[in-house]
Amino acid sequence: MGRISCEDLTFRYPGRAVNALDGINLQIEAGEYVLLYGKSGCGKTTLLQQWKPAVTPHGNRCGSVTLDGIPVDELSFRDQSTRIGYVMQNPDSQIVTDQVWHELAFGLENLGIDQQGIRLRVAEIAQFFGLQPLFHKAVQKLSGGQKQLVNLAGVMVMQPEVLVLDEPTSQLDPVSAADFFQIVGRINRELGVTVILSEHRLESLYGAVDRVVMLDQGRIVADGTPEKTARQLMAEASDLIPALPAPVQISFGVTEGSDCPITVREGRLWLESYGEQNGMLGRAAPMKEPQETEPVIQVRDLWFRYEKNGEDVLRGATFSVGRGQFCALVGGNGSGKSTLLKSICGLCRPYRGQVKVEGKKVERYPKGELFQNRLAMLPQNPQYLFVNKTVAEDLAELGDQGAVDSVVQRIEIEELLDRHPYDLSGGELQKAALAKVFLLDPTILLLDEPTKGLDAFYKERFAEVLTQFQAGGGTILMVSHDVEFCARFATDAALFFDGTVTAVQPVQSFFAGNQFYTTAAARMSRSVFQNAVTNEEVIALCKEHK
Repeated sequence: MGRISCEDLTFRYPGRAVNALDGINLQIEAGEYVLLYGKSGCGKTTLLQQWKPAVTPHGNRCGSVTLDGIPVDELSFRDQSTRIGYVMQNPDSQIVTDQVWHELAFGLENLGIDQQGIRLRVAEIAQFFGLQPLFHKAVQKLSGGQKQLVNLAGVMVMQPEVLVLDEPTSQLDPVSAADFFQIVGRINRELGVTVILSEHRLESLYGAVDRVVMLDQGRIVADGTPEKTARQLMAEASDLIPALPAPVQISFGVTEGSDCPITVREGRLWLESYGEQNGMLGRAAPMKEPQETEPVIQVRDLWFRYEKNGEDVLRGATFSVGRGQFCALVGGNGSGKSTLLKSICGLCRPYRGQVKVEGKKVERYPKGELFQNRLAMLPQNPQYLFVNKTVAEDLAELGDQGAVDSVVQRIEIEELLDRHPYDLSGGELQKAALAKVFLLDPTILLLDEPTKGLDAFYKERFAEVLTQFQAGGGTILMVSHDVEFCARFATDAALFFDGTVTAVQPVQSFFAGNQFYTTAAARMSRSVFQNAVTNEEVIALCKEHK
C-alpha cells in the first residue's frame, strides 16, 4: 500500500544536547505527494532517514516509524530494499557501478532476480525515463542531472511503494530541476507511488504537491495543503515566509495575505488583474547603471579538454570580471562552468588561451602565491576541504584563534565546531566550507554553487557576508543554478553555453531578457511591469503605483 506513519518520534544524535526530532506525529496516506520543508538543520534529512533503515543514522530514538502498520526496522531486508526507495542529495553518493545499465540492474541482481526478469524491468524503466541514449555510457561521464535521473531510475526499477527524496535537485540547473520534478510527479500520479521529498527550491514544486509539512527545530509547525500552509504562515507573520514561492511572497507583500496565488501562472493572472484595477500596466522598474572597473580576472580564448582525444569542454571562452564586481555565471549541468573556475585558479591547464589574475598570467605565479591573500575557491563538493575529525580542527589549520573566532561568528557556525564534517547536513557543510575559504583572507572569490543546500534564511546572511566582502574591494565570480539569488545580489551575469561565455551583462538586463534562465518574479510580472526581476522590485512597483 505505502502508508507511512510516525508516532511520538524523537531522535537525538550521540553527544548532542538537543533533540534533532522532537515528538513528531505524522501520517502520510498511500499515494500522497508530500513536501517537507524547513530551515537548514531543522531535522528534514534526519526525519527522511528514519523511513529507510539502511541510511538511518546512529542515535537515541523513541517512538515508532511504520509502513502499513509494520515497524520499518522489522521489515525483511528484501522489503526494506523494494518497498521503500531513497534518493540522496548528492548523485555521486549513490552511484556504485561503472555503466548506466549496470546501475539499473545492480539492485535487482542483489535480490537474486533471474536474468530475464532483470532485462525486462531494466528495459521498461529505461524507456520510462528516456535513458536509451545513455544506456551504455560510463556513469562518470554523465552530468549531475543525468546522474540523478539514473539514481531515480535505479530506485524505481525496484518498484517501491514509497519514494523518499532528500533535496534531489540541489545540484541541478533550473531546466533540469523542472524536468526532474515532472518525472517525480508522473511517478506519483501514474504509478500511485507515495512520494515524500525535502527541497529548498519551491517555485516549480510547491503547487504540484498534495501537502506541505513545515519543520522548525525538530517539530512540525505547519501541515496542510500548499494554500492552507501558506495562509497559516502569512497569518502568523512567520519567519518561514521567505521560503515560500515568489507568487505567495509578492501577494503577501502587496495585500498582506488577503490573496494567495501559489503557482507562477496563478501569480501572473492575479498581478494582471491587480495591475489593471490600479492602473499599473506598462510600468517599468528603474535600470541600474553598469559600473566599469579595472579587470582583475581576464580570460581570453580558453580551450580545454580532459582527455587527449576527448571533446573540448572549453571552446574559446573569453570574458573579464572587474574589481568589486559580483559576476554570476549560469548554465546547464555539464556545460563546463566548474572547469572554467578550475582553469582560472590553475587546477586545470588549458591547451590554448590565457588567464590573467590581477594582470599577471596564472602560470607565472610562484607555487602557492596565487592563493596567499589573493584568490580562494569554494569547490562544488565542499567535503574536499575537510580532513580532520572536527570542523574546529580544520579551521585551526588556517589561522590563529582570533581569526578563527571572527570568521566563525561572521559565518554563524558556532554550533558546528565540535562536529565531524561528514556528519553535517548539506547546508551545514556548505557554511563550514565558507568559513575555511574566508580564513584565507582573499581579495578574489571563486564560488562553485555556494548556495547549494542553504535555506532561504541563511542565504540572506550569506548575501550580507558577500556584500561586506565587496564593500571592502573584493571581487566575486560565482557559478550557480540559483537564479533567484543571482538576480538579487549579483551585479553582472552571463550564460555559459557550448564551452564559452555569452556577453556579460548587468544582472537586471540579463534576467529581464531571458525566458527560461530567469526568476519566477520576472515570469510572473513581465506582462505588467518591464524590467522587474526580483520579488522586491515587483512589490515596490505595486506599492508605488497603487
